[in-house]
Amino acid sequence: MAGQRQFDERRTLERAREVFWLKGYGATSMQDIAAATGVLRGSLYNAYHDKETLFLRVFEDYAEQFLADAAQALSRPTIDDALRDFFDFTITSMTTGVPTRGCLTTKTAIDIRADGERIRTALRDLLDKMEQLLHQRLSTNEARSRLAIPPAEAARLLITLTRGIVVMERVYQDPERLRATATSLIDALLPPAA
Repeated sequence: MAGQRQFDERRTLERAREVFWLKGYGATSMQDIAAATGVLRGSLYNAYHDKETLFLRVFEDYAEQFLADAAQALSRPTIDDALRDFFDFTITSMTTGVPTRGCLTTKTAIDIRADGERIRTALRDLLDKMEQLLHQRLSTNEARSRLAIPPAEAARLLITLTRGIVVMERVYQDPERLRATATSLIDALLPPAA
């Protein structure tokens, strides 16, 4: 029927996400997406109009799931455990696959061919929401009593480190090194009571 998608959109978006995640936005063509999804290129254009719009639809689902998983990791009762789980989730996500997939957000942020304002806005929105999640968790009485710096500064520092460990993962491909770095930051932010 006209106006109805003739393909399984959920499956198509999941497969498209895998391609964008593996190859990066700039190196992915609509033909790559068609080949991975089994959906004709013309049908993809009819449904999404262009690669950027398709990517943004994929990224919307990715961001929603990532934020839900991050919130779950941060829900642990103690701030130490919450931050350790947050970094474990983050590191596990980026080191999954062979080759490891890295981080879709950071990979897109450094891709010079992903320079559209709508893409930058989507990336900022996810990072801002991650920072808000961290700020909220770091603003509890238990966390405030332990933090070496104010919650807003700690949240921004944690987000910045998550972007940095993505780069270190690409260079060293050593999850234990990433976890050790995360532990050092957590220990610096949450010094033992005197």
